[in-house]
Amino acid sequence: QDGEEALAKVAAEAPDLVLMDVIMPTLSGYEVCQRIKSDGRTILVPVVLITSLQATEERIRGIEAGADDFLAKPFNRQELLTRVRSLLKLKRHTDELENAETVLFSLALSVEAKDPYTTGHCDRLARYSVALGRKLGVSDEYLKALHRGGILHDLGKIGIPDAILLKPEPLTREERTTMQAHPVIGERICAPLKSLRLVLPVIRHHHERWDGSGYPDGLAGGTIPLTARILQVADLFDALTTQRPYKAAFTLDRSFALMREETARGWWDSRLVETFIDLVEEEGLVL
Repeated sequence: QDGEEALAKVAAEAPDLVLMDVIMPTLSGYEVCQRIKSDGRTILVPVVLITSLQATEERIRGIEAGADDFLAKPFNRQELLTRVRSLLKLKRHTDELENAETVLFSLALSVEAKDPYTTGHCDRLARYSVALGRKLGVSDEYLKALHRGGILHDLGKIGIPDAILLKPEPLTREERTTMQAHPVIGERICAPLKSLRLVLPVIRHHHERWDGSGYPDGLAGGTIPLTARILQVADLFDALTTQRPYKAAFTLDRSFALMREETARGWWDSRLVETFIDLVEEEGLVL
């Protein structure tokens, strides 16, 4: 088989593991591996490269392409079986983890779907947060946490009664206390998944305020995690620029004015607010 045919088979059959020779027609094993690992649909599929090349440079090239393991020719059959079993076991655990995350994302979107006025809110929040994080130079792993946080930030509302969640009138003090428990509930739901550890601060602290008047912990200033502060700004912008039951969507100019007004009250990180406004004005962040 050649490299192109190997890629076609991977795309068509969704294998649990790929074993392939480094030397193939049209595309090398390195090139095929790199393409497999750069495709979101196959990035988690383990790839084992089989090679007769022993040079360290060749192994480094394979690692850079994303290979999970190597087998040198001629290889021992028992060694092959042992490595394959190990990688398949890891793949099963990865699939279970991915399924658990998928359930949580689905639950979060089901909460959003209860209110027609918030349709698309999570996706927009994820996009705005990542855009601001990138502008601030946040690392890739935290950009991923921001994207996930945008989807999962209100997951805890699944534990809030609909009578409170969808109440059109102002909440009573008791109802407000119940509503304010949703960040902690969301954190508890996601905490068992180690893959979401960087998302937990976003979920728990997205309702804190710069002056310490927020909830659930009353954090202030720089003690509020940066990722949570980023999501706060994105959340504020989305609330202002979209229609809600109690208001029409504000224009950009009006939204910016209100963002600055609330920042002057001490609620938000002024540096992040101004950076976000610059992002929208100068780089044309698509709404």
